[in-house]
Amino acid sequence: MPYSIMLDAGHGGEEPGAVYMGRQEKDATLNLVLAIGEILQNNGIDVEYTRTTDVYESPYQKAMEANEAGVDFFISIHRNSSPIPNQYMGVESLVYDLSGIKYEMAKNINAQLETVGFVNLGVQARPNLVVLRRTQMPAVLVEVGFMNSDTDNKLFDENFNDIASAIADGIMDTLNVGTTGQTQPDTELRVQVGAFRNSVYAERLLRELTEQDFPAYIDDKGQFDRVQVGRYRTLDEAATMERRLKMAGYPTVIVSIPVEGMKGLRRSINKEKG
Repeated sequence: MPYSIMLDAGHGGEEPGAVYMGRQEKDATLNLVLAIGEILQNNGIDVEYTRTTDVYESPYQKAMEANEAGVDFFISIHRNSSPIPNQYMGVESLVYDLSGIKYEMAKNINAQLETVGFVNLGVQARPNLVVLRRTQMPAVLVEVGFMNSDTDNKLFDENFNDIASAIADGIMDTLNVGTTGQTQPDTELRVQVGAFRNSVYAERLLRELTEQDFPAYIDDKGQFDRVQVGRYRTLDEAATMERRLKMAGYPTVIVSIPVEGMKGLRRSINKEKG
């Protein structure tokens, strides 16, 4: 199955967002979201929208809409603003926390936008934002330059199509999507439940998971022992396992791993049961 993404154009209707010299954030975000969506759809990704016209929905309504749709990712497009015109410039992406595939996607989107000419202000954790906190799937909010920066506005106007392509490419690079919308054969998806410096805690969690028949193992490459569950070719399969783990009360994050990363697996469920 192809990936599914809900694109959110920030603000709308009676809520214009940032305003500067006749520009309104709500118009810029809607035009950009529609362009990004077309690119993603042309590459085999299922796209849904929180809005395609000038209407307002609260951040909570948008989050609930994404949850009800059951999409794999939620991407919210905004433009930033500073207290003083031309005080700042650049792109910034926001995520609930700095971990998992959402963090990788945010970094990739920023990197692609940097190639268009924007200053890359990095990725920040914003756990209090409703669309990041209340969505049940990985979510990224992208601030595409400052509305009250003449430099950013010039970039936005003169490179609009390149900006839409950059954001779409950042998304697809993260998912390793080709023209079929499927994960490339050199990567796999896993559901990570914990990462520990002390292997005793990792072993304890592994035993707990295997006793509940979860296909768990420890990946001990790097400085942490990462307790992970399953190895999947599609996000749909990984998301199904993630839901099972969440229902069992475990914190989860879906991670994308090169197939060569399998060499670091120390223990699998089969060995544990055997």
